Amino acid sequence: MVCVDIALFERDKNNDMGILLIQRGKEPFAGCWALPGGFVEMDEDLEVAARRELREETDVQTGELIQVGAFGDPRRDPRGRNISIAYAAVASEAITPMAGDDAVHAAVFALANLPPLAFDHDRLIRSAIDVLKLYRKW
Repeated sequence: MVCVDIALFERDKNNDMGILLIQRGKEPFAGCWALPGGFVEMDEDLEVAARRELREETDVQTGELIQVGAFGDPRRDPRGRNISIAYAAVASEAITPMAGDDAVHAAVFALANLPPLAFDHDRLIRSAIDVLKLYRKW
């Protein structure tokens, strides 16, 4: 299966970066925190899927999304082979998420104080930061 994950960052008033996470309501990793994301529908463009998943799970929309890369470790998802295309963005204004779809909660966490993350999302976040630095968005 192909899925998308979105690393949406926010600068606070002290210029420190935070990231939007959702608390998963379903297995695998029910109760754990993760990046917003999900499966791409068969007739759906990847970026369209990323925007849809972000909106469905957090009620947040964003401007430019930058594709970070593909993550395909066969063990990244206990449900089976799932390849994720990750996207990143820095919000232009404060993020005010509202959990929806299969997310129990949605919140912005300081990068210095992240909870344990589901799947390989710690790796996706590190890669997203590196890509945003390359694009001078960080």
